[in-house]
Amino acid sequence: MNLQKVIAGFFFILAMTLNFGFVYGDITHPELHNVYELFAALVVSLISTVLKIGDKTQLGSVLLASSLVADIQLIAAVTVWTITEYVSVVNPEAFSTIISLSGGALLANIVSVVLYIGETLKSKR
Repeated sequence: MNLQKVIAGFFFILAMTLNFGFVYGDITHPELHNVYELFAALVVSLISTVLKIGDKTQLGSVLLASSLVADIQLIAAVTVWTITEYVSVVNPEAFSTIISLSGGALLANIVSVVLYIGETLKSKR
């Protein structure tokens, strides 16, 4: 068993599930979406990106690109939440933007996990 692959896969899947946990729920009820879960999704996604940096294959480049997309969208979601929380008030329009950005990051994470699983299934034993 390759411990590096286990750790990388763990963080890829954890990033996706944390992001899903944040996005899941009624968009009109901000209390169903925990700010700490969004922050955890961002931190784990950043760790996942760092783990993808060393891969020099073509698939590694696509995995890194999808991870960077997720990071940028999660950073934007956290920024919008911070600005609306401390500068103005969290309104439905701002919160729908936060959920939309997080949903985009979730889609990027899903692409990353599917590619990772596909690579694992293709690899020879």
